Amino acid sequence: MSNFWKGKRVLVTGGAGFIGSFVIDNLVQRRGVRREDIVVSRSRDCDLRELENCQRAVQGCQVVIHLAARTGGIAYSRKHPASQYYDCMLMNLHMLEVSRRAGVEKFVGVGNILVYPATAPSPLEEQQLHEGKVAGTHLGIATAKRDLVLMSEMYHREFGLNAVNVLSANTYGPRDRFDPEVSHVIPATIVKCHKDDKLVVWGDGKPTRDFLYVEDVAEGILLAAERLEVPNYYVNIASGCEISIGDLAKLIAKLCDFEGEITFDLSKKGGDPRRCASGVMAEELLGFTPQVPLEEGLRRTIEWYRQTCA
Repeated sequence: MSNFWKGKRVLVTGGAGFIGSFVIDNLVQRRGVRREDIVVSRSRDCDLRELENCQRAVQGCQVVIHLAARTGGIAYSRKHPASQYYDCMLMNLHMLEVSRRAGVEKFVGVGNILVYPATAPSPLEEQQLHEGKVAGTHLGIATAKRDLVLMSEMYHREFGLNAVNVLSANTYGPRDRFDPEVSHVIPATIVKCHKDDKLVVWGDGKPTRDFLYVEDVAEGILLAAERLEVPNYYVNIASGCEISIGDLAKLIAKLCDFEGEITFDLSKKGGDPRRCASGVMAEELLGFTPQVPLEEGLRRTIEWYRQTCA
C-alpha cells in the first residue's frame, strides 16, 4: 500500500456508479485499502443535495473523492440544463463545505473536458479553461463542473482545504449505462448494433473525440489524490488518441459483427467539431499514462454488454 492511503478512511460519492465502482476496485485491489475503510454514498439513501446527509457521509473520513453528479448523454443534457446544474451545484457546494468542516486531508473533484470553452482549440490545455463559454449542448453539467474547479480554489484560499480536480476525457467501459435515455455515444452505439437493423449515427460523423477507458480514469483519479497538490487545482487525463464519431461507429460495428447499413442523421448535430485533451501535465505531475488502447477497451465493453445486458 502507498503511504498516502495507510490509516485513511475514504469517502467515494457516486461510488455505486460507473466510474466510482472502478475507483473502489482500484483502491482495494491495487492500493490495498480495506473495504471497511471505504464509504460509499448511494443516492437512494443518501441524497447529497441535503447538507445533513453529506455531513454524515464524510464523518471520520480523511479523503473525499467526489464523483456524484446528475449526468446523461447529449440528448439528456440538452433537455435538462437547469436541473443538471442545480443538482450538481448543490452536491458540489455541500461536499466542499462538509469536507472543510471535517478537516478532510484531500478532496478530489471529478469532472470532464466539457468544462473547456466551446471555441478552445484542441488538444485542450489546462490554461484554456476560463477563456470562453462552454458548449450549449452540455451547458448545465459543464458549467457545474467548471464551477467546482473555481470553488475548490476558493476553499483552498479561504480555508486551506487541499482540493483538486481531475478533468477526464470521455469515459467508457464495462458497467456503463446502456439505457438510451441517458447513455453516451459508445454504449448507445453498442446497443444499436445488437438491436437495430440499421445503425443511425447522429450528425455527419465528422466531429472528433477523445475516449479514455474506465480503468485508466480510475487510476488517474487516485494518482491525483496521491500526487496533485494546490496550487495545481486541476489536471486533464486523456487517452492521447483522437477518433471521429463516424470512424468510432464503424469500429464498434465491426467489433460487434454488425452487418446492417450505417447511416448519418444530418438533422441532429453532433456537438463540437473537435474535443480532445492534452495529457502532458498529467504525465508530468502524476506520472499518468493510459494503458488500454481504444480497440481493446471497446472489445472488453462489448463483451461485458453481451454477458450482462444483451
